Amino acid sequence: MAAQHIKIGIIGGSGLEDPDILENRKETTVTTPYGDPSDVLIEGEIEGVKCALLARHGRAHNIMPSNVNYRSNIWALKEAGCTHLLVSTACGSLRECIKPGNLVIPNDFIDRTTKRNQTFHDGAAHSPQGVCHLPMFPAFNERCRNILLQTVKELGLEVHDKACMITIEGPRFSSRAESKMFQQWGGDLINMTTCPEVVLAKEAGLMYAAVAIATDYDCWREDCESVNVQDVLKTFAENVKKVKQILLKAVVNIAKEDWSEDIAEAKQCVADNTMGGAKA
Repeated sequence: MAAQHIKIGIIGGSGLEDPDILENRKETTVTTPYGDPSDVLIEGEIEGVKCALLARHGRAHNIMPSNVNYRSNIWALKEAGCTHLLVSTACGSLRECIKPGNLVIPNDFIDRTTKRNQTFHDGAAHSPQGVCHLPMFPAFNERCRNILLQTVKELGLEVHDKACMITIEGPRFSSRAESKMFQQWGGDLINMTTCPEVVLAKEAGLMYAAVAIATDYDCWREDCESVNVQDVLKTFAENVKKVKQILLKAVVNIAKEDWSEDIAEAKQCVADNTMGGAKA
């Protein structure tokens, strides 16, 4: 019965925009008060569970991280009826123990972006009223994270069960000094897309969790070459099948459970932390 009350959005990162994971799929072109999303929404089902797939960088991968319209992406998925968001992301490892090709389910983040809109409550006429001072602990939805971890174990795959994700503006990679600084701050992984996506998802009242693939060691190691796009793509391509398996099975596992209270609590969290908003 729970599957009838949920819809799961899937945001695919580099190499994970494959619409073939959905059955009975259709493409929907949408726009939002915040502009157009990165691509069409591809709606369909996974074993009877309603889903919507969106390519974060566009299916041609022609949108750089800073130019992704994160607000429009999240708004479009919410308006399509999504209650959950499962996303994939390629990232660099800041820890020796997280090797290229390893799977990670992050649980926290440090935001180093500077150019991105982080709230829907921006004072514009079309936006939700008031100012939302959103609490970001926990940063990711713990129940969804645990289902992802359970799913990975069911598939017999190895996974790191938590990590702090540093999100940088990009599109350049870090300098060595920056990479080492991020380590000292407690970062475990580094990417260019978790923020503000995770923030906006929570402000939209959606349950958000991510599967990360470590593709490289960034550039903090003294004894190896710096990260480069070709190595990143090669490592991701070698492991993308695992991420697809995880997402497909996680969708089914999520749909087995009742999320009524979680959905209500997520919406209430936003309401409780929004100040003002009364019309003049």
